[in-house]
Amino acid sequence: MANKGGPKKAAYDKAYESTPAHIKEREERNKARATMIKEGRAKKGDGTDVDHKKMLDAGGKNVAKNLRVIPAEKNRGWRDDHPKVYGDKKK
Repeated sequence: MANKGGPKKAAYDKAYESTPAHIKEREERNKARATMIKEGRAKKGDGTDVDHKKMLDAGGKNVAKNLRVIPAEKNRGWRDDHPKVYGDKKK
């Protein structure tokens, strides 16, 4: 994915993505996807995302009852419907 913010933004993103906390959360998300594929509820390249009903940031875990498979566009667009979660004041 191309970084649209230029070299400064790319450097910031690289530093952020290598922090231990971010690495741990990414590992959790990857494990969740692997679990859903193993259970046959998702497939590689099927256009779906594995969603945590209770976000990892809010204390959610990678247990079956907290995971669901939903269309990627719905999962990736949730901030538009919930602007206050991360302090976004746009709406």
